[in-house]
Amino acid sequence: MSETQPAETVADDLADDGADRHVARWRDHWLDIDFDDEVEAITVRIGTIAKFFNDARAAAASEVGLADFEYKTLHMLMIRDTPGHASPTALAKDLDISPAGMTGRLDSMEKAGWLRRTASVEDRRKISVEATKAGIEIWRRAMDLRGEAETRLLEALSPKRRTDLADLLKQVTLRIEDH
Repeated sequence: MSETQPAETVADDLADDGADRHVARWRDHWLDIDFDDEVEAITVRIGTIAKFFNDARAAAASEVGLADFEYKTLHMLMIRDTPGHASPTALAKDLDISPAGMTGRLDSMEKAGWLRRTASVEDRRKISVEATKAGIEIWRRAMDLRGEAETRLLEALSPKRRTDLADLLKQVTLRIEDH
């Protein structure tokens, strides 16, 4: 398959996937519902890819000894403008969990040695959450495993096609962000 081959020809050369089978079932069984085959196939494929990424994240976390929620908490803590530092309120908001849920999460993770709570530098009445060296190390090991899985998946595309895909997905995410 050449890099300059039209996309329609490339798609025609590929075997059917789950999205193709899904669209065919819809078309055959729901004749009274009008839908765009291409839009439906795209949404199914994006869902399949999202599931792969979620499963890869959970598997990476598990392999290094983290529960998925622990990985997500460390990840949210590490990808901030102030890497490794946040307030419990900010973390709870970013993780879309209740303050009580955040407290329980922080209790167990502090006990495991992956983070610590200290008085805030700005206001000693407030608490600050900080990733420990052990927390950073276990998060990085999980990130490496997660990155390897993501890279293996996207190696199905040439570098040019990955760039094209990134550009196309950006157009879609900008549409979401505009609303």
